[in-house]
Amino acid sequence: MDKYDSFRNKSGSISFQINRRTLAIIILLTFFMFLMIIVGLSVGSTMINPVAVIKHLTGIEDTGHNFIINTLRFPRIMLALLIGSALGVSGLILQGIIRNPLASPDIIGISGGASAAAVFYITYFSGILSMKWLPFAAIIGAGIISTIIYILAWNKGVTPIRLVLIGIGVAAAMGSLTTLMIVSSPITTTAKAYVWLTGSVYGANWGQVYSMLPWVVIFIPAAFLFSRTVNVKELGDNLAYGLGVKVQLNRFLLLFISVALAGSAVAYGGGIGFVGLIAPHIARKLVARSFAGLVPVAAIIGGLIVLLADLVARTAFLPIDLPAGVLVSGIGAPFFIYLLYRSRNRV
Repeated sequence: MDKYDSFRNKSGSISFQINRRTLAIIILLTFFMFLMIIVGLSVGSTMINPVAVIKHLTGIEDTGHNFIINTLRFPRIMLALLIGSALGVSGLILQGIIRNPLASPDIIGISGGASAAAVFYITYFSGILSMKWLPFAAIIGAGIISTIIYILAWNKGVTPIRLVLIGIGVAAAMGSLTTLMIVSSPITTTAKAYVWLTGSVYGANWGQVYSMLPWVVIFIPAAFLFSRTVNVKELGDNLAYGLGVKVQLNRFLLLFISVALAGSAVAYGGGIGFVGLIAPHIARKLVARSFAGLVPVAAIIGGLIVLLADLVARTAFLPIDLPAGVLVSGIGAPFFIYLLYRSRNRV
């Protein structure tokens, strides 16, 4: 039987329990994440001793690698972690409210809307407006498409099955629209769009990290506010109604949080797919199904997936620097097929 530690302030206004196993897993994953950050800062076309990296980060010694560590590698690693965390929690939310193990931002159309908006911006506005506005275009696209999906799925409320079926249809439409814009664009624009759609954190800088950080810092903790609601909703809408849960309002707010996280991730990392599908499943294998415990675990695992994919992509094929999305898709597509096969008798 799982053991819990209770935490409560003196007034009793804040009270919660933490599963000891979940806490131990979070600590271990956090330690592994810091270890991979050191490895990521050490390896590349120029190898740096991990001890020298630690001395540099702690300010003990100036190793002479300031440009490589602080300008080239560190912001790239941090952006990968933020993007992966956002996608992991976004997928966890969708799988919770839709109650479908196949739900993720890229499968039900959220990422597709962001990608279509980004390609539209690259195709028609890249020569007019600055590319620094590209992330905002992607976020707006994700919001618009998500609103359309929600409106089309509404029929005296939104049911999970309608939401996912309409989302899949809209995702296919967005994919077709994106392809149409690419094939009808000049070759220079097409090259930019393809690189962005593949998904990459190449050329990341601290400005992008600071721009992405508020989305993660605000919306991932916001998911905790709905932890009890999601736990109840997984038992079915009728039971949730009976317990006094405002199902439609909470579903809309959770969907908004998921869209904000997925849209910001696609905005700064491009079309990195399947992270929102894989990370929640791994998290459920490691810890209990309580949503409050799954959120930090899914966030860390999502960040590690993108970080490891980018680390392999930029080091295994030197001097070629592959997009991280290529490796993530190489893992995610077979995993998606496996989930389809495992769920074949539930339909």
